[in-house]
Amino acid sequence: MSSLKGLEQRLSEEELAHLYELIRSWDLLADLSFADLLLCVPENNAPISPYVVAAHVRPTTSRSIYRTEMEGKVFQSGERPLLDQARKTLQSVDGGLLSQTDVERIRTLSIPVNYKGKAIALLSRDFSPDDQRIAGELEMTYFSLFRRLGIMISQGNYPFKGIEAETEFTPRVSDGVIELDASGQVQFASPNSVSVLSRLRIAQIEGKRLGVDELKCDSIPLILSTCQPYDDELSEHGQTVALKGIPLIEGSELTGALVLIRDISELRRRDKLIRSKDSTIAEIHHRVKNNLQTISSLLHLQSRRLVAQEAQEAINDSVRRIRSIAVVHEILSHNPEASVRFDDVIKPLVRLVSESLTNPEISINFKIEGDIVNFPAAETTALAVILNELLQNAIQHGFCEFLPDEKAEVIIHFGSKDGFFEISVTDNGKGLPEKFADKSFGLGLTIVANLIEADLGGNMQLIKNTPSGTMALIQIPHN
Repeated sequence: MSSLKGLEQRLSEEELAHLYELIRSWDLLADLSFADLLLCVPENNAPISPYVVAAHVRPTTSRSIYRTEMEGKVFQSGERPLLDQARKTLQSVDGGLLSQTDVERIRTLSIPVNYKGKAIALLSRDFSPDDQRIAGELEMTYFSLFRRLGIMISQGNYPFKGIEAETEFTPRVSDGVIELDASGQVQFASPNSVSVLSRLRIAQIEGKRLGVDELKCDSIPLILSTCQPYDDELSEHGQTVALKGIPLIEGSELTGALVLIRDISELRRRDKLIRSKDSTIAEIHHRVKNNLQTISSLLHLQSRRLVAQEAQEAINDSVRRIRSIAVVHEILSHNPEASVRFDDVIKPLVRLVSESLTNPEISINFKIEGDIVNFPAAETTALAVILNELLQNAIQHGFCEFLPDEKAEVIIHFGSKDGFFEISVTDNGKGLPEKFADKSFGLGLTIVANLIEADLGGNMQLIKNTPSGTMALIQIPHN
């Protein structure tokens, strides 16, 4: 976790950005060090200062010694003298200390976070010496790599600027670690990294130049030549691996590189399968939209053969409802996501309703207002039918007696408020007749009420608008 809020007065914007860069990449540090890491920020510039723990990360390679989150804890002046010493000397300080915790003994390594010659914070590696396993080659190599990264932090060479946030494909220490010397030769490869390489039919790696002799790629030579980190993804023999390379620098000299490697073949296959499913779903929506348009056209042809006005109007209403559903499927065919932007739905709906219902002698001005709100895709069809009915009612009944020179207006407003998704359709028409006091709805509003209550779990109110007209207010609960 990380929280640097409230430190804006103590640190400049650039200093805060540097600490955020460190936090973005410090899971690696915790895993290599087999310990908890605390980012401690001094509260003042005095030689002996209180420190606030701005962030805390636990290792995945070892047990955390802290049962509670340390973020926000304050170490009082003199409570952690090694932090003061490291801040003063700009050198890492190793030592032990007693602390009022569940662990009797805590050993700590204090590393100054150097930014332009100033220790803007301290990185404290905390672990219990009583709880450490016997160190083998892997543990010694990992901790050596942590020490070298710690030197880079104290010299202002780490973290690197512009580090991207980790994704599900980013390799971690537990996936596989390879240590290179300055020429790119492999000095150490963890057992997990050897397993990953064996799937690429690479049997022996130590002593060879990674990226040149084996696992040929451009990124690793670039890491060594530019002294900048690089991520890469390679596919060989049906397998895909992700690489994350970090140059190791002491002073101004390149001393080697740390490479994390991970087999992401299954993740990529799953990703490809998901994309294939998304394409299939999009194609289904597209076909449903086409079928709905075909039905709509057939009904429209049928309505032209009818003589009875009431039957003709009923079929025309059905045509509009089908077209409103087709609008949703058209949107979902391009965006098969779990949610849909509400304004992407409402704009084509308004255009559809205005083109099919507006009296050519009366000009109606449609206004769409609201913030960008995402609505669950599964419920969007019901919402489209609801809006279609409300707009149809506003136009057919609200402006049926309007004169050509009168200014007709319909305002659609939407947004989130107090745990509800709110939509209002307001017109400046003639308003509600008296019979609406007892909710004697027609077919259109009955459809609306049923969809809102049964499908969306919401409610609707019809309110008299001032100075004239009606407002339909819909409230739908959302998480």
